[in-house]
Amino acid sequence: MLYVENLNKVYKTGTVSVTALEEVSFEIKKGEFVAIMGPSGSGKSTLMNILGCLDRPSGGRYILDGVDVSVLNDNELAEIRNKKIGFVFQAFNLLSRTTALKNVEMPMMYAGLPMRERRERAIDALRRVGLEDRLEHKPNELSGGQKQRVAIARALVNNPAIILADEPTGNLDTASGEEIMKIFEQLNREGVTIILVTHESDIARHAKRTLVFRDGRLISDVS
Repeated sequence: MLYVENLNKVYKTGTVSVTALEEVSFEIKKGEFVAIMGPSGSGKSTLMNILGCLDRPSGGRYILDGVDVSVLNDNELAEIRNKKIGFVFQAFNLLSRTTALKNVEMPMMYAGLPMRERRERAIDALRRVGLEDRLEHKPNELSGGQKQRVAIARALVNNPAIILADEPTGNLDTASGEEIMKIFEQLNREGVTIILVTHESDIARHAKRTLVFRDGRLISDVS
């Protein structure tokens, strides 16, 4: 499903070079639920940006669902992002003046799907996260936990190869955070591959495997 080999990322500012990732290698199989942990500056956000095709590695290989992402151009990366990756962010990233249903339809609009199919798939995705009774609600009419459920439904709707969740409980209270993690657990039981970045060990415990980073290196891989 996902394979990285000797991944490196170096940021250059003038004459100064900063190594964010160094010789990182691991594999994630279809249907896994993996947490990525590490302190600030450990490289986990840089890794997430590369896995999400939002940034390019300086060296090494990244293969996603059989495609060598490392060699793709910007248009090809955008297509991979839309078709193979579902994103869930800490800040939800919902369109504020748009209903839950329309927010979830958005990735399918970019993919050019017909309106009827978009609506059917969006309703099904919202049902999977327990929000079938909130289709016409806008984000300001939803709780934090409900907003994140809409974001998860949006991530699911194109049947991506993986879901990347970056601190998905960071803006939620403990109870709402636990509800969101139960949704991820259920989706994983249904076969969805999930990669979760978190700095909270109690959130990481919901995953079946944890990768720990420090100073740009993978220092631990525990199942």
